[in-house]
Amino acid sequence: MTTLGTQERPLKVAVVGAGPAGFFAAAALLKNKAGVDVRVDLFDRLPAPYGLVRYGVAPDHAKIKSVSKVYERTALDERVRFFGDVEFGRDLKLADLRERYDQIVFTVGAQSDRPLGIAGEDLEGSHSATEFVAWYNGHPDYADHTFGLGARAAVVVGAGNVALDVARILAKSVEELHPTDIAQHALDALRGSLIEDVYVIARRGPAQAKFSKKELREFGELEVAHAVVRASDFELDEASAESLESNSAARGNVEIMRGFFDLEPGGKPRRVHFLFCTSPVEILGDDAGQVVGVRVVDNELRPTESGYIQSYATDRTREIECGLVLRSVGYRGVELPELPFDARRAVIANDDGRVVGEGGEALPGLYVAGWIKRGPSGVIGTNNKCATGTVAKMLEDLEATPAAPSPEDDVAELLTGRGVEFVTFEDWQRLDAEEIRLGEESGRSRVKLVRRDQVREVLQSSS
Repeated sequence: MTTLGTQERPLKVAVVGAGPAGFFAAAALLKNKAGVDVRVDLFDRLPAPYGLVRYGVAPDHAKIKSVSKVYERTALDERVRFFGDVEFGRDLKLADLRERYDQIVFTVGAQSDRPLGIAGEDLEGSHSATEFVAWYNGHPDYADHTFGLGARAAVVVGAGNVALDVARILAKSVEELHPTDIAQHALDALRGSLIEDVYVIARRGPAQAKFSKKELREFGELEVAHAVVRASDFELDEASAESLESNSAARGNVEIMRGFFDLEPGGKPRRVHFLFCTSPVEILGDDAGQVVGVRVVDNELRPTESGYIQSYATDRTREIECGLVLRSVGYRGVELPELPFDARRAVIANDDGRVVGEGGEALPGLYVAGWIKRGPSGVIGTNNKCATGTVAKMLEDLEATPAAPSPEDDVAELLTGRGVEFVTFEDWQRLDAEEIRLGEESGRSRVKLVRRDQVREVLQSSS
């Protein structure tokens, strides 16, 4: 009997999801210190790799995107293959993977979003920030979406960095965005934007906001927009003031926002209003079902017995006129075919990376990493530790892992036989080069190939 993980019989691993967690998992497998010989196949339902780095990171944050160079080194390893435009559950079933791989890791992220749960959320002009981010980043599933950029005001609900991202994109001029890799269709649409006021509303106070200092500081440096804060929001309650003493990140955020008081408007045509201790209670619409405003309530803050500072609605409400609402209150994982799902946490049911059944028993050979393992938390680098932890469990389980039957047809042959036109990493390199070439022609970092027919056209012309 041949032992798994040897030269005679390498450990074969399928990684479903070629975003940060998927690449970190692949890298950890390749670098394992146990001397296990590994072969890794990365699958993604989109033609391009890198997941959230390509489709989630804001286009004006190019430095964060540079992590893709690290992933590229992993993809170029001769022990790794990439299969893009291959969807689990449609092109490949669980049984297909179990026959060909000894272990399978699901790293599909959190592809949906949390609703606000208020009236009017389904009106025209009400969207998730997830949709908006995917649209301006060139996600093929969102290329044809439209947003109410003809309105004079937009409301962004949320107190995290995604809320800041969408607010900043709305507030920036086309001239500021042009050099970036923002999708061309988004740049064209934003060129005609009439939005003058962007309201970022958060249910708790500035001391509880989850912004990063770097992202927040950018709002004091926008060319055509002025950051606006209310003095009343910075009259901190006793518990919030005390919490700042032990939280340097929150203290830094408050200091930056207090600095917005000293900014001179300078005739800038746009404004970004930060409204704290404010919650939406209803999205208002006209007779045609179009968003015309948001009814909000003022909150007061009180600490709970555990020390958590909770918001409580008062009886003071008012309306903010707007034609666009973007909710940014959290991502949410979605269920995958044939896999147990923890609906409460919105993750694939797992015990520290090992997928578990209804009774809590580990399902041999199945693992998770990233947001679909722990929920949407942390930054891109957080997925490295998460994926490395899962890989450690995989290696611990190696002796008890049954070898896959390994039919004669390789997964590439299986997909080809099913008529699936998958994208290899070599294909992606050609697409990448073409995007950069198109960018150079127009004075941009790159022009993304968004639609699948564009991708096929480039690959056919360069084959």
